Amino acid sequence: MKESVVKPIYSISPFTLLDYPHKSACILWFAGCNMRCLYCYNPEIVLGKGTISFEKALSFLKSRKNLLDAVVFSGGECLLHKDIVELIREVKEMGFLVKIDTNGSRPDIVQKLLTNQLIDYVALDFKAMPAHFEKITQSKLFSPFEKTLHLLVNGKIQFEVRTTVHSDLINKAQLQAMITYLGQKNYTGNYYIQYFVNDVTTLEKLDYSYRELDHKNLSTSSINVHIRG
Repeated sequence: MKESVVKPIYSISPFTLLDYPHKSACILWFAGCNMRCLYCYNPEIVLGKGTISFEKALSFLKSRKNLLDAVVFSGGECLLHKDIVELIREVKEMGFLVKIDTNGSRPDIVQKLLTNQLIDYVALDFKAMPAHFEKITQSKLFSPFEKTLHLLVNGKIQFEVRTTVHSDLINKAQLQAMITYLGQKNYTGNYYIQYFVNDVTTLEKLDYSYRELDHKNLSTSSINVHIRG
């Protein structure tokens, strides 16, 4: 296969046991994103350009057949790339489970993937409620996120919702409002809180984040709040 000029993938993590629950996987990191989250710790991926073509990634995956269970599509925002559905289809046909990490901004693509049974697990980033969403993400993409959440709640695949918390950006009251919102949208299951990691390079320079939330008091009868990392 002749390698295309387009190189959408920034890098590949060849092995992980942390990114797909109970499975061995690799991660394809896609360059580019349609959000500019202040706390983003992948600025080189979000702002950078890809170095790896689809063909090279597929060649790598062929060498991992029967060695890995799954492939994680992450970024950046992996669903922005125009050929992503076909790439995922090829990966599924190779026998891998597929997980996508997404900010929820492309419900049209999520719908295609669900309809064609091309994904097995989704990690959906819930950035903030509408009042704070634009400030945190530097985008106006809450409505597409909401559509993606609706698709997943009414779909038949496993998915999780997760939120990164910086103490200057999301406080306990805001987080409680987010949990209430998820409940109103009929989400049930685990909700993962990822504390901002201090002293890392991010898109915007942020002050020190204090880990002050008592997550045990945040869970509800239908939503279990967990701290991750």
